[in-house]
Amino acid sequence: MAFEGLADRLQGTIQRLRGKGKVTEADVKEMMREVRLALLEADVNFKVVKDFVKRVNERSVGQEVLKSLTPGQQVVKVVQEELTALMGGEQSKIAAATKPPTVIMMVGLQGAGKTTTTGKLANLLRKKYNRNPLLVAADIYRPAAIKQLETLGKQLSMPVFSLGDQVNPVEIAKQAIAHAKEQHYDYVLIDTAGRLHVDENLMAELQQIKELTKPHEIFLVVDAMTGQDAVNVAESFNNQLGLTGVVLTKLDGDTRGGAALSIRAVTNTPIKFVGLGEKMDALEPFHPERMASRILGMGDVLTLIEKAQASVDEEKAKELEQKLRTLSFTFEDFLDQLAQVRKMGPLDELLGMLPGANKIKGLKDLQVDEKQIAHVEAIIRSMTKEEKLRPEIINGSRKKRIAKGSGRPVQEINRLLKQFEDMKKMMKQMTNMTKGKKKGFKFPFMS
Repeated sequence: MAFEGLADRLQGTIQRLRGKGKVTEADVKEMMREVRLALLEADVNFKVVKDFVKRVNERSVGQEVLKSLTPGQQVVKVVQEELTALMGGEQSKIAAATKPPTVIMMVGLQGAGKTTTTGKLANLLRKKYNRNPLLVAADIYRPAAIKQLETLGKQLSMPVFSLGDQVNPVEIAKQAIAHAKEQHYDYVLIDTAGRLHVDENLMAELQQIKELTKPHEIFLVVDAMTGQDAVNVAESFNNQLGLTGVVLTKLDGDTRGGAALSIRAVTNTPIKFVGLGEKMDALEPFHPERMASRILGMGDVLTLIEKAQASVDEEKAKELEQKLRTLSFTFEDFLDQLAQVRKMGPLDELLGMLPGANKIKGLKDLQVDEKQIAHVEAIIRSMTKEEKLRPEIINGSRKKRIAKGSGRPVQEINRLLKQFEDMKKMMKQMTNMTKGKKKGFKFPFMS
């Protein structure tokens, strides 16, 4: 998870305070020292940390907090609100021109993942917002940059406007917008050139493209793993171009997350999207309040629901519910559900979005083995249709055949069959309890 180190430190600190019946100024002072250390270790800008701690401290030692019925929880609420404010307060939505096309300039240093992010953003615009984007290859300097964007366009079945690497990028941008108007594209994403560092030639070219195209958005793509350098780059681009948003890439990597917390505060530029993986659908709108909630171990149910809505077939979900109620759930259904859940993303990431997940013993260190899931799929696929529908007929000889077909030991087949049977028993108990409730069933100790 992004901000893992920061999350661990902050959760440990606030947990000690949360359950306290009475909180003193000394308690708050001790907590603020821990919070300051946690933020600095996460590579958050020193001035940003100083201002954040000051605001939280001032609010936390107020009489309405210290004299409240649950002062520990009140302080945690203050930390959550200030952390949310630090990252922008609320989601900053993407612009839409009153008269299409909406022009977006994608800028950034070489190696930040700008071209890939351009493809991801176009994919998101089409899938989530039902838009019709045009990709523009305006990086004529980096070897294979144009080819990379064309490959992404082909992969996404999306148009790419290119005039090769011998035409000036300003002219490419100009002709691309004219083409977009003719063909009625509603978004134009210009993939501009990057350098290994900020230089005058790069900025001069980007300023010319900006003056000519008058973009509605200028997104800076920065690698979250570069820490404070990302903040310096953002400040430089913002001073010379006037950024409207930042896209953070590699936020799923081994990063301390300080860049995300610092960029907004230092440049006053909102983080609009975050990249959370290599796949072309691994780009999400940035929600400060949800990220603050995740950092503090309170989960992120809204994102979990959105992922489910985007990945799960509604008709199949209703069908599954009926099968669970009538206890006619089979291995075929199990296989289908496994595929739909995997589409939502890595399982350990999904579990981390559950409220209180940080308190579940062993969950923090849980590594969901994708190979193990593949083994389960192999076992089920090695069954006959009848065996999937009626697993109770699977005897010793059938198990040996399934083991041979899946390349897994018989013990694994036995384990899967037992787990499946236990699950059905549990569903039966739950169904009976629901029926009992409808008939006036009461749990023990209920009046």
